[in-house]
Amino acid sequence: MAKNKKIELLAPAGNPEKLEIAIHYGADAVYLAGKEFSLRNYSGNFTLDELKTAVKFAHRFGVKVYVACNIYSRNYEQEEITDYLKYLGEIGADAVIVADPGIFLEAGRVMPNLCVHLSTQANTTNYKSVLFWEKLGVKRVNVARELSLKEINEITLQSSMEVEAFVHGAMCISYSGRCLLSSFMTNRDSNRGMCTHPCRWKYAVVEELRPGEYFPLAEDDRGSYIFNSKDLCMIEHIPEMIESGINSLKIEGRMKGVNYLASTVKIYREAIDTYYFSPEDYEVKTEWIKELSAVNNRGYCTGFYFGNIDQILPNYTKQPSVNGHLFIGKVLEKAGRHLAHIEIRNKVFKGDNVEVLCRKGPSFPDKINDIIDNDGKSVPFAQPGSRVTVALNNDCLPNDLIRKIIIFRNN
Repeated sequence: MAKNKKIELLAPAGNPEKLEIAIHYGADAVYLAGKEFSLRNYSGNFTLDELKTAVKFAHRFGVKVYVACNIYSRNYEQEEITDYLKYLGEIGADAVIVADPGIFLEAGRVMPNLCVHLSTQANTTNYKSVLFWEKLGVKRVNVARELSLKEINEITLQSSMEVEAFVHGAMCISYSGRCLLSSFMTNRDSNRGMCTHPCRWKYAVVEELRPGEYFPLAEDDRGSYIFNSKDLCMIEHIPEMIESGINSLKIEGRMKGVNYLASTVKIYREAIDTYYFSPEDYEVKTEWIKELSAVNNRGYCTGFYFGNIDQILPNYTKQPSVNGHLFIGKVLEKAGRHLAHIEIRNKVFKGDNVEVLCRKGPSFPDKINDIIDNDGKSVPFAQPGSRVTVALNNDCLPNDLIRKIIIFRNN
């Protein structure tokens, strides 16, 4: 990818449904994984047949597919990994994401035409490391999250390697995600895709002679998230990200829900396109901030990008009350004028006021004027898991999301 080419928006696709949503809302590329060998074993992921179908589906829309194989492997897995890498090459994956040098060497041996991207797990923090991997044939590096934009810019100036960096999502409390907490506390290895996220649990101190008395570590009577990092959100700094020489902006979240995925992909797509349309007139839109604020988060920060220590401190404070979204359902197809077949995810009633997250432009208010079941009868409500036809005031497209605005309050 040339340095002056439009920056790529890279979205997570934790399962086939999320792949469709990511493409619908404007991702240029997606990253996903099979059932084994990635760092998100609990995200659903793809069977081998689903991987093949996913690549064909994405390519039909001009979207690239990068497959994560970024565990640190063990001896007994080597033969299976070799077969897996061969398969990824055969089905036409655009790249494989690796961290383990052994997997990198094997990919080059069995599928020399398959591009290799270096995972953030490889802890790439300087341009000489990038030059090392570039000399070996790596095409892209997802740089360590600990780097500032200034440091990333220096890497892009010193190397012709493609550079990928996170733009939004959860931040790990450990160095580039190399954490042992989950292994010690739950016997589930985070470096092999089984992290239970103990850094986000609530903790308190117990004095030895006072069993049962829990003392919070911060001024919060619920205890403290002692490691709890805020979530990264760079929506207000898209120009700086682009001008630093980054080739791809990566959204974290293969285990996140469909509503999170749709909102983040849509908003960053609009921000990137707005900047390229007229850089000199670029302004952050209030609706972008509002939409991302309504996505479940642990407070937002700019991470390490600007060297501000306040941005990387743990989040000890309560979250303010914010508007949020209750995901009602996904549009499966149009059923006529102002009619849509919907897959229901949360209970909805006839007469409910909702909003539709359309592919482009601001979400718009609407109303459930009628709910029609599979027998063609009008019903007062629809339960999760059902498929119904709803009458609205406007038309929707397949994969548009229908939501209700709710208020989250901290007690």
